[in-house]
Amino acid sequence: MALIPILLLLIAVGVLGVYNYHIHKKIEAFNNINQKINNLSVLQDFMRIAGEEETVNNKLKKINEIVIEKYDIKYSTIVVFNGAEYVVKTSNVDPKHHNALSNLHTEEIFQDSVATATPKYITIDNENEKLPYQKTEMGRAKSAMFFPLYIDNIYIGYWIMESGKMHAFDKTDTTIIEVVKDNIISVLTTIAYQDTIENIDRIDLFTELHSEEYLYGEAKRTFDQYPTSAVCMFRITNIEEINETISRQMGNDIITEISNVVKSKMASQYIFVRYMGPKFVIVFSGVEEGSLEEFLKDLKTEIEDLEIVEEAEEVDSIRIINGKKVKLKETKEQKIASPKINIVVSTYYKGTGLEQLTKKLEEYVDTADKKESQINYI
Repeated sequence: MALIPILLLLIAVGVLGVYNYHIHKKIEAFNNINQKINNLSVLQDFMRIAGEEETVNNKLKKINEIVIEKYDIKYSTIVVFNGAEYVVKTSNVDPKHHNALSNLHTEEIFQDSVATATPKYITIDNENEKLPYQKTEMGRAKSAMFFPLYIDNIYIGYWIMESGKMHAFDKTDTTIIEVVKDNIISVLTTIAYQDTIENIDRIDLFTELHSEEYLYGEAKRTFDQYPTSAVCMFRITNIEEINETISRQMGNDIITEISNVVKSKMASQYIFVRYMGPKFVIVFSGVEEGSLEEFLKDLKTEIEDLEIVEEAEEVDSIRIINGKKVKLKETKEQKIASPKINIVVSTYYKGTGLEQLTKKLEEYVDTADKKESQINYI
């Protein structure tokens, strides 16, 4: 009879064991589902940031902050090759360490990782050691995970996570971190065009105005604060004639004077750029095109009233007198030029293609009769 309680106890233990096993599996499944939800949330956050009207650097900074917060990482740094050098695009590490962090690709311990596109985990085993890539610092990082970044099999840089604890990443689920890495690469791919636009912008020599590319980068964040804006393009219609009949210097002077007139009338939220050659663009942020007529008429009048003078000067000339070459001083005739402009205006709607709109305006002013000099709305 004594065997019966023991048998019942064994059965109870077995039942509890099976029950605990099922509970463990359910918890594990729940954790997996929870992790997938978290990863999806992070990816959604990444994509949301990629679409924001922010600079590339600010977007990457926000993404790094999300990584640090969501995955409880002490230090996170993204380094990208910009075509000329490796630069720290975002990091929560003190800037005094950025030089070392931007040269990790040269460290022997990471070179195999870069070559094989595989992550590298390093840590120290006692407090008196330091990580191989650390030159002068010892206390900040005691373990690190290095991830090379590739886009279409092209190596573009790396992401490194660091911790102030030894063996901090021993139990880290690398599959989760790989998802984060892939999300970082997705964002870098998404914002690559924006990065190019932001870095290709130049300041024009004669007018000190931004170039066309400025419209599609930093400037866009200004006028996209409004649902609609008026976009005006004007072309100096007689610039080629002035260049040919007077001088190219006269043409340059006219371009400079016109830009000075327009700049003096620009409100702080308006954008004025030298689009290309004799073409300029003004974006009237938040303004309806119909309300611009008087302003544009006055602007056109003021520009076309300009008189640019090429001062008379003495020049050397050679004349044949009585069969002999004689060097004479002659006064070069004073010349005056006034510009003529053709203006076209249209409406930009936030979220639509500004490039297509400016191309339409450009096509109009380029194909219009050279004698046309008016204000057009299309």
